[in-house]
Amino acid sequence: MLPGNFKNMDRHIVLLILAECCLQLINAAFMMILLIYMQKEGYADYEAAYFTKFRFLSVLLFSIPIGYYIRGRKIKPLFYFACIVVPLSSLVLLYAVHVHYDTLIMLSQFIWGMGFVGLQIAAVPFILRNSSPGTMTEGISLSHATWSIAGVVSGIMIYGLHRMDPIAFNERNLLVMLALAGFAGLVFIRLIDIRENLNDPEDNSIDEKGHDWDKIGIASIPIIIIATGAGLTIPFISLFFYNIHGIDSHSFSLIASLALSLVFFSALMVPQIKNKLGFRIAVPLTQSLAIISLVALAYTENYKGTSAGLFAALGFYALRQPLMNMATPMTTEVTMKYVGKRNQEMMSALTASIWSGSWFISAYLFEIMREMEVSYMNIFLITAALYSVGVIAYMLLMRKIE
Repeated sequence: MLPGNFKNMDRHIVLLILAECCLQLINAAFMMILLIYMQKEGYADYEAAYFTKFRFLSVLLFSIPIGYYIRGRKIKPLFYFACIVVPLSSLVLLYAVHVHYDTLIMLSQFIWGMGFVGLQIAAVPFILRNSSPGTMTEGISLSHATWSIAGVVSGIMIYGLHRMDPIAFNERNLLVMLALAGFAGLVFIRLIDIRENLNDPEDNSIDEKGHDWDKIGIASIPIIIIATGAGLTIPFISLFFYNIHGIDSHSFSLIASLALSLVFFSALMVPQIKNKLGFRIAVPLTQSLAIISLVALAYTENYKGTSAGLFAALGFYALRQPLMNMATPMTTEVTMKYVGKRNQEMMSALTASIWSGSWFISAYLFEIMREMEVSYMNIFLITAALYSVGVIAYMLLMRKIE
């Protein structure tokens, strides 16, 4: 039985989360093994980073327009768009990698981001508008947990099927299979049958023009700092384990799925942790422990090729994942409370834009640093430093709310 009020969540919110899971199956699987697959197809790690940044560029360009669009409008059509475009562009991407059609790789990555942004931006505003009283935090927490749920499922599938038949279930075939599974999201979106609230029921300012850009700007500062750091590490963690510790794609998928199972269960505990400790303790505590784990993970590069280094890397990776992800629903709620109801749709869009813009820049920096043979350890330490500044920025933001 789920803790808290999860069992009281509305059916339409649950269906949305199931649709998110379908698209996150693709996102998680591609995050786990696409870059390793590209290396096996002959692309260097910095070349893979070059192509990846076009996905983030797309989200950066479309986030703000979508944020404006959904204000006072129905959101469900965007979910249909996402559930068609993401699986389709994923299949095109895999074909392009296989035939080394670089222009098509860039284009499919760009369209992939365009499709995913429709779900990424609109999910939180949909939950805020249409959740029953007392279940909003649960809805946001479970929405954020779809990444970990999908990661567990796709990771176990990749590992299990590859072990069963390594030839039939190679990286390319596994990614094709999971891309096709993403189309199932259309079924769950079709089952959402409600009269959508076009804005938060308690928001009487929907007709007011403009946004509180001063509040939005202040709330964006910690997001920019943490997103920039995350972009140097999260998309390329599979390359770290592959190139430093010799972990192949199917083995990394199992490791990632086990770590993400911890992320999922920790996400379910977020409402209780928030109620017991409060934002001012829970957020810096979880993020600080995650930073320590990341620093320790980085230093395992010094023990490359040893069993001790490998097991230490696995342990610190497993610790870091849930600790950092536990803070995300809480920081999202803090941010939304600070900017106020009339700015929430724009803040959601701007958050996606910031993350993608920062990851676009970070992917470019990763590409340059790896081409200059900067070690993974030093790149991860830069991430840890940025995270530390971001934690301080969130603490200052929470003081402003109080």
